[in-house]
Amino acid sequence: MEAKKQNISTTIINRRFQQKDSHGAISMPIYSGAAFEFDTAEAMEDAFLGKSGKHTYSRISNPTVEAFEDRIQQITGAKNVTAVASGMAAISNIFMTIAYSGANIVTTSHLFGNTFSFFLFTLKAFGVEVRFCNLLDINEVEKNIDDKTCAVFTEIITNPHIEVADLKALADLAHSKNVPVVADSTLVAWPSFDAKQFDVDLEMVSSTKYLSGGATSIGGLILDYQRFDWAQSPRLDTLAKAVGKRAFTVKLRGEISRNLGAYMSPHTAYLQNLGLETLDLRFKKMSENCKNLAEFLQSVPEVKSVNYTGLRDNPFHEISQRQFGEYQGAMLTFSLENQAACFRFINRVNVIRRATNLFDNKSLIIHPLSTIYGTLSPEFKKMVEVPADMLRLSVGLEDPEDLKADILQAFQS
Repeated sequence: MEAKKQNISTTIINRRFQQKDSHGAISMPIYSGAAFEFDTAEAMEDAFLGKSGKHTYSRISNPTVEAFEDRIQQITGAKNVTAVASGMAAISNIFMTIAYSGANIVTTSHLFGNTFSFFLFTLKAFGVEVRFCNLLDINEVEKNIDDKTCAVFTEIITNPHIEVADLKALADLAHSKNVPVVADSTLVAWPSFDAKQFDVDLEMVSSTKYLSGGATSIGGLILDYQRFDWAQSPRLDTLAKAVGKRAFTVKLRGEISRNLGAYMSPHTAYLQNLGLETLDLRFKKMSENCKNLAEFLQSVPEVKSVNYTGLRDNPFHEISQRQFGEYQGAMLTFSLENQAACFRFINRVNVIRRATNLFDNKSLIIHPLSTIYGTLSPEFKKMVEVPADMLRLSVGLEDPEDLKADILQAFQS
């Protein structure tokens, strides 16, 4: 009789450590030391050459972080997981691994502010071109891909624009051109999103968000599904001849991650390991609360419009249902009369917190244009197309009736 597939929570909680703890601890202890001792010079050599799998230095690998990576690998089916210091560290490490001077990246300008900045400003200094186009138009995407394209990049739900591209169509197109697909899946957690189903090659996540379990720590994850033939990559083709589809991970772990020094700290991994154990419960409850609040906001006279893919009248509802199922995340946006009205509303909320970040246990509100995109010039603000009348709300675990009451009093006071 075939064994029944376990629920994601059961799989996470019952994942044993790769090496049994000497004291029998059932939560991975925090190995906070920098270095690891060896019995012989030969054993040390084997470890540094990657022959034994032993840890050498916590900037490169660490038992606590490894246990966290192993759990992520188990629930996602990724062939390798690398934990780093933040979501932005995940993006920068990925593109430092696959991009090169003269290469281009095809993406959209409708991105999280620092991702947009990294592509437009940081990579430009290294000779990497970024081609911003409409990822919702597959013909436009095709026109922007050429033999120097090192990746097509997308957020699976864009932040804060809340647009959803057809991931399978993007992957089919990119792969037909021998180009990998890199996806940021931060806005929808793994209980609802399986990157393998959509032929994503590299997935990155800001583990600061859902995974950390209440915004306890900053972290990021890079998942390599080892499906792409890196022999097609001018950056990795030589390495691919030696290690095949492992080329990205070998380059990342053997050079880029250790040289940039952005590996996750053991304490962060410990906290996020604990957060991971309640991920399924929190993600589903937050998503339910968010849909409840989105429907409520549609009935509030002061609200001009509400954007949430879980709403039946949302233009991305159908494709979101297909790609993410019932639970579509805990971020919504809504528009008021103008920026001044947005500021008044923010200043009057009591239960909802005035703060950046997403998917804390607490509900958080921000005016994206004046904050996340605030330092951009007028030219680049126009390019990202974030409206001045938009508010972004990350919905937490409070009782939705209390959130509704807070919203109403903010409009009425």
